[in-house]
Formats: sequence, structure tokens, C-alpha cells
Amino acid sequence: MWRDLLPVGRNPASGGYRRYAWTEADRDCRAWFRAQAEARGLTYETDRNGNQWSWLGDPLGEGAIVTGSHLDSVPDGGAFDGPLGVVSSFAALDELRRRGVEFHRPVAVTNFGDEEGARFGLACVGSRLTAGQLTKEAAYALRDGDGVPLPRAMEEAGYDPEAIGPDPERLARIGAFVELHVEQGRALDLSGDPVGIASAIWPHGRWRYDFHGEANHAGTTRLVDRRDPMLTYAETVLAARREAELAGAVATFGKIAVEPNGVNAIPSLVRGWLDSRAADQETLDTVVSGIERAAREYADRHGIDLTVVRESFTPVVEFEHALRDELAKILGGGIPVLGTGAGHDAGILSASIPTAMLFVRNPTGVSHSPAESATEDDCVAGVHALADVLEGLACA
Repeated sequence: MWRDLLPVGRNPASGGYRRYAWTEADRDCRAWFRAQAEARGLTYETDRNGNQWSWLGDPLGEGAIVTGSHLDSVPDGGAFDGPLGVVSSFAALDELRRRGVEFHRPVAVTNFGDEEGARFGLACVGSRLTAGQLTKEAAYALRDGDGVPLPRAMEEAGYDPEAIGPDPERLARIGAFVELHVEQGRALDLSGDPVGIASAIWPHGRWRYDFHGEANHAGTTRLVDRRDPMLTYAETVLAARREAELAGAVATFGKIAVEPNGVNAIPSLVRGWLDSRAADQETLDTVVSGIERAAREYADRHGIDLTVVRESFTPVVEFEHALRDELAKILGGGIPVLGTGAGHDAGILSASIPTAMLFVRNPTGVSHSPAESATEDDCVAGVHALADVLEGLACA
């Protein structure tokens, strides 16, 4: 499975992946998922929001145990973020069939669409729509960098955008969702454990900063006469680092758009996107408000107009303690329980159904990069852990 999926959407220049929602690479990933389901005799379906499902047992049965993750990527992302969870889910089903276990509940493997938000700027679109956390109107307003609206992208990929929306009936039939994911940090590497259980996801969000200045000639405009938004943006980037360090949080300006984007032109607009995360809501609020306060002070000083828009936000997610404790019981004592600053579909769905997560050790601690990795032994350990969990939940 890993060999078949590895070349899909790979950028030869960077070695990373560009598997963006509703593109050719996404189509190929979806075709791979369907082929895996059909090769195992599973019942395949795509829901109203474009999420893929492979069912062992009755898709309309109650108390289903669902596992899986996503197949899309960030720009030039790594091979493991998302796909490891999907591949491991199919492999765990293979392991359970090898064991000859008897299932007492339906089991499904899923691929949630557009988890990373790389194309339309909003993460977890597929699971947000399903859980009713993203309205149809808001989804229709999403545009990619070329101005293509989400509905047109879906339609061009062969899906019906008119059908999107909440799916409470489907969620009501799910007893638990367990997502396996490569760890996006080094906690397991430092503790020496191949697999861990998630405790919580930090609150996090994305904010768009629009710095409006005045376009002018780079060679003839005196420095004192300039209204250069790039200066204010640069000072805000430094302020974000400073505020995050003081609070023990993280804050990142990782995306920028400049107009008119000419080498010899002073920008009229610099648009930057802030990603900030912290262990608790109070800390996150302190960091984000501190960054905006500094940005406005710099903007006033340089004659820049500033607009700040919160584009997305996810509050702290405490995975259901009963389910988390059940996973620990199934896997035996001593398995580490750790928090994470990364968002996941399991976090979105936790408001609607019991969810849990397993992490597989990442020896580099690097994620959202081609350097992201996991050893084969650790991946196999993750498959066995997931199989044990599915057996404990669906076969008991």
C-alpha cells in the first residue's frame, strides 16, 4: 500500500507532496482508497461532503467503530501526515482478519477530505461540514489562490456541491472514531516509546492580517515619503515570535501575499496569515491580542491601515476520558499520554462523537516537511496497536 501511494502528488523538486483538495493528485488518492476498499471486499461509499468510507459490516448499523485519517497534504508536506493513518487502518483490518476475530459492530475506514486546508485556507473542511461546524454558505464562500470557488472545484472533480452539509444521521451511527497519526513533535522519541495516546489538542486558529499602504516607485520615492506595509508586516512577524516566547506558546506567519509584487515597487498591500496555538485558551488569547496590539502600534507609526480577520478557530479539545482510558487499558500499562498542538479531524468530530487518537513516533520531530519520517518497525507497532484497539472496541 505504501509503495503504491508514495508517488501520488509528489513534487520532484522538493521531494514533498502537493495533494490539494479536488485536484488531480487528490483524485488519484481517492482512486487508491477506493481500490483498497474493493480489494478487501469492503462496502465503499462517498458521503454528501466528499468524505470516503469503507465498511466491514452494515453501513447502517449502530455503534460503528471508525478509524482513518486524511490523504491530502500541506504544500510540499511529508509522506506520513494523514496517509499513515489511512494505510495503517487498512493494515489493521487485515491483521484482525488474520487473527480470525468476530466483529460485533460495524467497522469503517475513512478518508476525510481537505483536512489540511492547503487550497481553500480552512482546515478540516470535510469533517467540519459533516459535524455542522461549517455552513453550506460559508463553504461556498471559500476561494483558492486563483479565485476558484469550492463548489466549482468539487463539481469539476465530479462531486455534487449542492449536497454538502451536516450529516447527523451518519454521526449518530458511530460509536467511536479512533485516528492514528504520526506524531508532529518529538515527545515519543524523547521517551523512547513507539506509540502513544493523545490527551488533548491545543486551542488554535488562523488570523489574516491585511496591511494597506501606498504603491510607489522603489527607486524614486524618498524613505520619509513612503507608506510601506512590508515594514509593518516585518515588525509584526518579530512581535509574534516575541509574544509566543513570553507565553510559552507558538505563533507563525507562514503565508504571505504581496501586491503589486514587483521587485522595483513599494507594496500597496501585504497580506499575512498568522497561525497561533497554546496549551490553554487564556494563553492563546494573550498571545493573539499581544500580536494584534503590536501590529496596530506599528501600523499607526508608519501610516498603514490594518485589518485583522479571524478565519478559523478551534477551541481546546479534551478527548473523551472514558474512551482514552479504554485505549490505555487495551494497550496495557505504561503507554504515554501526550498533548499536541496540531489540529485533526478527530478534534473536530469530538464535539459530536467519542474520539481518540494514537500517535506513532517521529524520530526527527519534523512535520509538514519532506523530512517527516517514521521507521517501519514503529509503523508496524502502530498497526498492531490500532488493531488491538479496534478488536477491543468492535469485537468485545
